[in-house]
Amino acid sequence: MIVVSAASGALGRLVVDRLLDRRPAGRVTAAVRDPGKAADLAARGVTVRPGDYDAPKTLRTAFEGADRLLLISSPELDPGRRAAQHRAAIDAARDAGVGAIVYTSFLGAGTQADGVTAAHHATERHLAASGLPHTVLRHPFYSEAFLNPGLRDAVASGELADGTGGRGINTALRRDLAEAAVRVLTEDDHLGRAYDFTGALWTYEDLADALSRLGGRPVIRRDRADRAPGAQGWLEEQVRSGALEQQTGDLPQVLGRPATTLDEAVAAVLAPHPSPAPRT
Repeated sequence: MIVVSAASGALGRLVVDRLLDRRPAGRVTAAVRDPGKAADLAARGVTVRPGDYDAPKTLRTAFEGADRLLLISSPELDPGRRAAQHRAAIDAARDAGVGAIVYTSFLGAGTQADGVTAAHHATERHLAASGLPHTVLRHPFYSEAFLNPGLRDAVASGELADGTGGRGINTALRRDLAEAAVRVLTEDDHLGRAYDFTGALWTYEDLADALSRLGGRPVIRRDRADRAPGAQGWLEEQVRSGALEQQTGDLPQVLGRPATTLDEAVAAVLAPHPSPAPRT
């Protein structure tokens, strides 16, 4: 049996959906904080169990009988609390007799013990000390943080403003990362490995070019002088520092195909949404 933690989240749902292409629903278990939010998964035959990172006793029960566990990292922002949640989950998995853990970490966590990687670094160390067979999947930032429906505004205005300084970005789409996780969960040659996943490097100049070609009108990129608000501004600072330019071949190796291209991702963003059916 394969158990997916945090299965009602954006990544978890994609993983479960892909797993059902490879395994019978009765061999897939979704561990979620609120089972009521996973009723659609239960309706597809997936076993749904309560599994709360802040309630370790629920985790031991949620993980019972798992040959493989996908431990999706907690969304908690405080590094100390996040690391504690992950330690509790790993300990619960060991107590439940889980066969192997696949953990979604973050790029750089293998060596960097501070900043955005702090909780992941601590988790990787605890996982190594647990004695459990495991695989580490170090994710980049999600492409969706940059490639979102707001790009339609750039096509409409003919201008794409950013504060990245023209540096490269190595994001990957959730659906590619979910497919890679499913391959690791269902194949036998990944245990003991740590993968550094990156998509193909792209820049905002590349993005403006893709929007021009796929949007049907010229889009010009310009540097934005002021800092973008909130999370976007922080992300752009990371890009300007060169922190997102690491490049590896691990993701296409695991997928058995190239990662989704920038053009493919932009085309999906710009695709018209079907109109809702008229009310009668």
